[in-house]
Amino acid sequence: MRDAGYAAPTPRVLYIHDDLSDDVRQKHGADSPAFHLTQELFAMARRNSPAVAVLTVEQQIELLLGHFDHAPFAVAVGIGRAGERVARQLHQRAGWFPRIRRVDITREEDGRGGYNLVSTSGTPWESQLRGLEEFTSVALVDDTLFSGLTLRTVLRSLPPTVAARVHAFCLRGVAETIPSIAAMCPISIGFGAPGRILDDVSFINASGLVMRVGIRRAGKPPMAFFERPAWIRAWFPSCANEAIALCRRVNALLEPALPSTAALPFSPAISTRPLT
Repeated sequence: MRDAGYAAPTPRVLYIHDDLSDDVRQKHGADSPAFHLTQELFAMARRNSPAVAVLTVEQQIELLLGHFDHAPFAVAVGIGRAGERVARQLHQRAGWFPRIRRVDITREEDGRGGYNLVSTSGTPWESQLRGLEEFTSVALVDDTLFSGLTLRTVLRSLPPTVAARVHAFCLRGVAETIPSIAAMCPISIGFGAPGRILDDVSFINASGLVMRVGIRRAGKPPMAFFERPAWIRAWFPSCANEAIALCRRVNALLEPALPSTAALPFSPAISTRPLT
């Protein structure tokens, strides 16, 4: 599938967030082929250390809780399903977020090398943020801080009186980006990756490797990362074919009803910087 403008990122270190193991274990069982193949995929990734590192949810939560302590917030807003999940995980451990809302927002490729933030529901994401004025403190919770596009856009959309009461939370983030968000609101990060986005570090979710949630495109079906082989070759140069084959096998078990969108090889001809 040719999507000109989205070149393969080639960071010095690729961090893979394991948002897959627990879900596959719960839905398919620890003895299932899906779980065993998922663990085989992570083992392959770890063999590429130090160029590839796998981050577990527990590691990141422990880091965040170990460095920060907060009184409960009047409301927490999860950025998409991933942010809502992080908010619930942190509340279960620390009791910070007794009231959690979700804003259905995601990044979508515009087909010209750029990205738009769009709603994943029938309601514009800006409308979903209404009513925050009534809360004395607001937590804005996302799983990843990469370029900062999503958090900056959401923060700028808030009335100044609300933005002044916001504290942001992310399980992981890139050191280069943290100051730009800290200039807008306080922020608590679990795992901080040193370096610059894409040149030194990149983050992906394991679910995006094997399921069609990793790449969203305007007017086109979503894709998994393995359906852009050039990206897999950039991330796993010594075992790209093995990685793609494993991802396909896992995908066939997790999304058996969905046809492949990877009819043609992806061309990485034009350079750009993916934003999250």
